[in-house]
Amino acid sequence: MNKTLQRNDTREHLLAIGEQVCLQRGFTGMGLIEMLALAEVTKGSFYHYFGSKEAFGVALIERYFAHFQQQIDQQLNLPGLPPRERLLAHFRYGERLFIEQGHIVGCLGVKLSAEVCDLSEPMRDALQQGANAIIAAYTRCLTEVAAEQPLPFSQTPQQLAQRCYLLWLGASLQSKISRVPGPISLALDTIEQWLISH
Repeated sequence: MNKTLQRNDTREHLLAIGEQVCLQRGFTGMGLIEMLALAEVTKGSFYHYFGSKEAFGVALIERYFAHFQQQIDQQLNLPGLPPRERLLAHFRYGERLFIEQGHIVGCLGVKLSAEVCDLSEPMRDALQQGANAIIAAYTRCLTEVAAEQPLPFSQTPQQLAQRCYLLWLGASLQSKISRVPGPISLALDTIEQWLISH
């Protein structure tokens, strides 16, 4: 096997296992020894790929947001739907997943947002960069919406994108705490009201 390919496969395997453990226990609760046992990778190999647990955390966040960004880009570029409906379909998908699963599914951003911001500046920065990328995707879609209808509150597409992101993140955290879909359903209702054609 090509050594570069093998290296990338091992690194990806570590990140995939790490994300699973982190989603269950949080970053501070993720024991490195336990995670490496699950991954069947030695401690020496781990430090070959990552200089520290913090560096591993940064890589986890970057990987999560890269995958999430791909999903968002697919949802916001669906053919045959107006931009308003594409954006609403994205949020409706999140609500449907919560209702079907009974919890926030696989959202490392929600899981780590409050946990690591005071513990690690590099991880905080990775979270912020991920949030910025999502807001930029919403902005692109809302720019298309704005070409078809006025945006509420006389906002720019970027301002409304940030408002949508902050509302959804806060609602997701509250739904995670309460384990009921009410907060994200309310957030979805609010976003739908914002995007009603006038």
